[in-house]
Amino acid sequence: MLKINNLHAYYGESEIISGVNMQVDEGKVVCLLGRNGVGKSTLLKSIMGQVKTPVGTIDFNGSNIAKIAPHKRARAGIGYVPQGRDIFPQMTVLENLLLGLEVHGGKGKIEDRIFELFPVLKDMLGRKGGDLSGGQQQQLAIARALVANPKLLILDEPTEGIQPSIIQDIGRVITHLKQDGDMMIFLVEQYLEFALDIADYCYVMEKGEIVLDGAMGDIDIEEIKKRIAI
Repeated sequence: MLKINNLHAYYGESEIISGVNMQVDEGKVVCLLGRNGVGKSTLLKSIMGQVKTPVGTIDFNGSNIAKIAPHKRARAGIGYVPQGRDIFPQMTVLENLLLGLEVHGGKGKIEDRIFELFPVLKDMLGRKGGDLSGGQQQQLAIARALVANPKLLILDEPTEGIQPSIIQDIGRVITHLKQDGDMMIFLVEQYLEFALDIADYCYVMEKGEIVLDGAMGDIDIEEIKKRIAI
């Protein structure tokens, strides 16, 4: 379980996240929705230790990780796909995937299931990451995170700028991972229909605070639309 309690996060002296409480359970997909600039990506960076979090706790599988270094959070079992993907454009697809093993000191191998989930990558192993389309780069970024066999997969705007066919492929992968039941998935998303299709639980953020949450079958969808409309 990932459980966040009374979390405050800062850039410099500016408070971006104010008293957030939420949790993600094993085998569940949880989505964070909200307008641009309300602090969604900052919350994900807080979980990864990339911004200051002087107040609050981040409990991951029974341990408070709020004060440990980002690389130790990754080794604890958190996979993170940031907004913009951050693949290495001059490295091949294979080299990008092998970087996922660095979490475990470079040991292990790329499991066959990676190419079962993302078959397009198997035919592109020798191609440079920068030569892939945006959708293919997103698939590569998710695959690289999965190479490390994380217990928690964090995705920041996985459908941003992606063609509809690839969005469907990414949705299929997330649904497959959820069905396996041994991974938590937490994503930030703007595309409400995508979230409705795959998420079990939803949080809505405004100005660094959670203003609405609930199970997808119970939450007021019209109220979500009002709060995320631009």
